Amino acid sequence: MDQPAAVITTAPTSPTVILTGDRPTGPLHLGHYVGSLRGRVQYQHDYKQFVMLADSQALTDNMDDIDKVHRNVVEVALDYLAVGIDPAKTTIFIQSQIPELAELTFYYLNLVTVARLERNPTVKQEIVLRGFERDIPAGFLTYPASQAADITAFKAQVVPVGEDQIPMIEQTNEIVRRFNRTYNQEILVECKALVPEIGRLPGTDGKAKMSKSLGNTINLGASSDEIRAAVKKVYTDPLHLRVEDPGHLEGNVAFIYLDAFDNDKASLEEMKAHYQRGGLGDSIVKKRLDAVLQELLAPIRARREELAKDKGYVMQVLKEGTMRAREVAARTTDEVKAALGLNYF
Repeated sequence: MDQPAAVITTAPTSPTVILTGDRPTGPLHLGHYVGSLRGRVQYQHDYKQFVMLADSQALTDNMDDIDKVHRNVVEVALDYLAVGIDPAKTTIFIQSQIPELAELTFYYLNLVTVARLERNPTVKQEIVLRGFERDIPAGFLTYPASQAADITAFKAQVVPVGEDQIPMIEQTNEIVRRFNRTYNQEILVECKALVPEIGRLPGTDGKAKMSKSLGNTINLGASSDEIRAAVKKVYTDPLHLRVEDPGHLEGNVAFIYLDAFDNDKASLEEMKAHYQRGGLGDSIVKKRLDAVLQELLAPIRARREELAKDKGYVMQVLKEGTMRAREVAARTTDEVKAALGLNYF
């Protein structure tokens, strides 16, 4: 019987290995910042953190546009460094450059059935979103085994994810338990899903997902004018037609963003109360949101622009991080192969 993954909302206090990462298919935006990047900057001071550029996984549904994946490896790395992820404290690496991850994936595929992969709620949802129907790339269907390889290679105990990714963590732990039980060795480590207090950030248009393809994002490298233009279009309360009308907070993207980024909580609560009783226009709310986002993103944009002048440095960071990560993954792979009796020489 499948067991639910252990879910936590705050990082543990004991020494912990954390694995996280992104598919490099486009620039990172405010949704990434809230969902993962802000936490990574905090975790790196207290935990051993690995951050993966999942370019191999990105190819599972981008084999017809490999240039998009290639160019975004550096672009996403720039976002990492710009927000404050420190390569001296966090190991940033490129997935495709660690062949041990593909090797572990191959072994793990023998521990999971096609039926179980197809039952994974996250995979099922993504198949529908991409319109694959039955034309599912095999690499995409087996994504959970690949993710299990990524997590277990580094013996990660905590994996920060959104709620929609919890089934992936559950399947990783199923593979871990089956491997350890089958070969009577405690080699692989189960992990816990770390779900941030603020989950997925909606798009500026009010849709549930912030997505580049939907044109409803605010990128971390956005210019001042781009931020201002995006804020003007932010979805508020469609029933708030006149300033004097009482406004609603539920589904109001302007206030959702303010909750996520405005540090003056006391003043924000006063604004919410004023909006709800009427007499406060959306333009005033958006003016505050614009000021908050300009203050947040200006230093990130400045650091990103400076780093982009020396992409050789960025590639060196990635090379050194990948070398360190491969040493760790190779040790785990050797242990797995020994348990499988594949250590012939």
